Amino acid sequence: MASTKKDIKEFVFEWEGKDRNGKPVRGELRAAGENQVQASLRRQGVFPTKIKKRKMRSGKKIKPKDIALFTRQLATMMKAGVPLLQTFDIVGRGNANPSVTKLLNDVRSDVETGTSLSGAFRKYPMYFDDLYCNLIEAGEAAGILESLLDRLAIYMEKTEAIKSKIKSALMYPISVIVVAFVVIVVIMIFVIPAFKQVFSSFGADLPAPTLFVIAMSEFFVQWWWLIFGLMGGGGYFFMQSWKRNEKMQMAMDRLLLRIPIFGDLINKSCIARWTRTLSTMFAAGVPLVEALDSVGGASGNSVYAIATERIQQEVSTGTSLTAAMTNANVFPSMVLQMCAIGEESGSIDHMLGKAADFYEAEVDDMVAGLSSLMEPIIIVVLGSIIGGIVVSMYLPIFKLGQVV
Repeated sequence: MASTKKDIKEFVFEWEGKDRNGKPVRGELRAAGENQVQASLRRQGVFPTKIKKRKMRSGKKIKPKDIALFTRQLATMMKAGVPLLQTFDIVGRGNANPSVTKLLNDVRSDVETGTSLSGAFRKYPMYFDDLYCNLIEAGEAAGILESLLDRLAIYMEKTEAIKSKIKSALMYPISVIVVAFVVIVVIMIFVIPAFKQVFSSFGADLPAPTLFVIAMSEFFVQWWWLIFGLMGGGGYFFMQSWKRNEKMQMAMDRLLLRIPIFGDLINKSCIARWTRTLSTMFAAGVPLVEALDSVGGASGNSVYAIATERIQQEVSTGTSLTAAMTNANVFPSMVLQMCAIGEESGSIDHMLGKAADFYEAEVDDMVAGLSSLMEPIIIVVLGSIIGGIVVSMYLPIFKLGQVV
């Protein structure tokens, strides 16, 4: 059925009409044609007076931030008592990204034909992962969908906030390094050859630093296409291997956790996401073994994903969660102690939530500290490199009087 539906080209229709009470209503509906729109509206008790096909704009890529925003809007409107189908209409109409609007219209159509909300979301695994769908399913089964949507929105907002903070911490040094590389390349290819022509008329031996820089410049000028080709191709191959090769991904994830300063930041962010995910699943009433299926992938690091698989195996054989986490050798003592207290008091979700709060605050502090620390370090390093090149090229000019 899903594949048949995708083969049919659908459009978005804007409609106006009156409900059973004669009250004017309007909205949007995704369908293959006007006849289908009329039939759908009549089933809803709406008598259409105007139906117009809307030209869809090409949309941007749907990001996790868009899904988090949609989840928050869905939770807020359902808590306010807005019917589910009407909520999809309102959120879809108000979204600036046509791709999100199309996705929500597709989900709405599935729900309208009798599919459960979790079942409709499961048809789009690229945007709604197992954790998302499992929580929605648990909420539907327990009749607490509004509450779980609110928890899910909080979880996604906190997770996206951590990702955003780590990206912001890395963005400044990366952007400065890229700009510095471009400046150095311009100096090597265009500026230094001009100095070389001037120096050739001096009739004297050039200093060793100047000769070294000129040799580097000649290499750049002759082999620039090879340098950029190797850098571009090597970078692309490296990133693809990182994404698709499990051994490469595992090696890089381990390496990232061991990098000085940044490794500690990544480690704490993984722990924050791991504890936040498990806390959210517990609070939703999802069984522990089933909850651990989604926790490992949510951490964002294969080291924690593999550790979670081991924890799941041990827990399924009767081992306590704290003992299994201790055997994994990836969690700090504070998390283990809080988990043990949670198991003893029967409030694991609360204690894991507290641990997540602590490590999210730690990530905030580290990002703030790194932002202030990296700026002077980068300025000193890049200043030394570019300054060294400039000084090397001016050494012969300083000795020009002696040569003359």
